[in-house]
Amino acid sequence: MEQFFEGFFLQASLILALGAQNIFVLESGLQKRRHILVATLCSLCDILLISLGVLGAASLFVQYPWLKISFGVLGVGFLAYYGMLKLREKPEFQSPEKKENLLLVPIGVIVLQTMAFSLLNPHVYLDTVILIGGYSAKFSSLFERSLFGAGASLFSLIWFFGLSICAAALGRYLNNARVMRVISLLSGIILLALAGKLGMDVWHWI
Repeated sequence: MEQFFEGFFLQASLILALGAQNIFVLESGLQKRRHILVATLCSLCDILLISLGVLGAASLFVQYPWLKISFGVLGVGFLAYYGMLKLREKPEFQSPEKKENLLLVPIGVIVLQTMAFSLLNPHVYLDTVILIGGYSAKFSSLFERSLFGAGASLFSLIWFFGLSICAAALGRYLNNARVMRVISLLSGIILLALAGKLGMDVWHWI
């Protein structure tokens, strides 16, 4: 089981950073906006990418660097757009009726937003497919690599559901327009900063 725990702790070191995906999961939980669905989709995306990396798909980014650049350009645009939306957002007190309305957000919209935050950032591929996949190459057998990938996948599962559920539990104490406005402003600033950092990375890749 040594390989399993190596994968578990490596993924822990990568996913704990404050990124755009984590911010989206956190806000979905705070607003209880289909947060379990969001956590499920984020977990599945991570598990899929980790599996691809363990199976050797990392070589695709080496052979076709334009893939990484394309995802980067799309990611910059999406993060900048969503960051501006958060800066302009003016949250109001969430009465029980308004909270119910958040649950009426079309599932398709939530799915598209979650997939965008999960898949349009090339750093996600660098962490999961390339870094975790490359690290797994040190194991000689597919069984050992699979154990390693399973450990990394389990941490993603625990992290996204834990973040989502804890945020939802805290949401009742943060049901305040001023607090939510501060959270929206901080989210917007961080997302724009991430867009700028990603843009610089893409420029260097080009």
